[in-house]
Amino acid sequence: MIRRTAMALACLATSATAQQVSEAQGVVLRGLDKISGQVYDIEMKSGQTATFERLRITLNSCRYPVGNPSGDAYAALKVSDATDGTELFSGWMIASAPALSAMDHARYDLWVMRCTTS
Repeated sequence: MIRRTAMALACLATSATAQQVSEAQGVVLRGLDKISGQVYDIEMKSGQTATFERLRITLNSCRYPVGNPSGDAYAALKVSDATDGTELFSGWMIASAPALSAMDHARYDLWVMRCTTS
């Protein structure tokens, strides 16, 4: 009985703290070439595919806290090798925790900076 109550309280606490989000029109990503040290900002719209060096990046969605477009953004991305099409990453990247769901690549790093609303 105690165990069920604790689980129910945990579920209520989780749902009470759930954050409302808005869908953005696009995203600003930052890319790093680890060999040359060059840093690039990549701006793209939802549904668009961009090329960064040898990577092809597709933005599926970018979301942010309601009323705070400069807040903690997270983006659904698909990243593949532009030369052979090998999928390198597919999932959500979170601006405030880039290491939580990171792309693992020997030469390039990629992370979310913010969503764009216009």
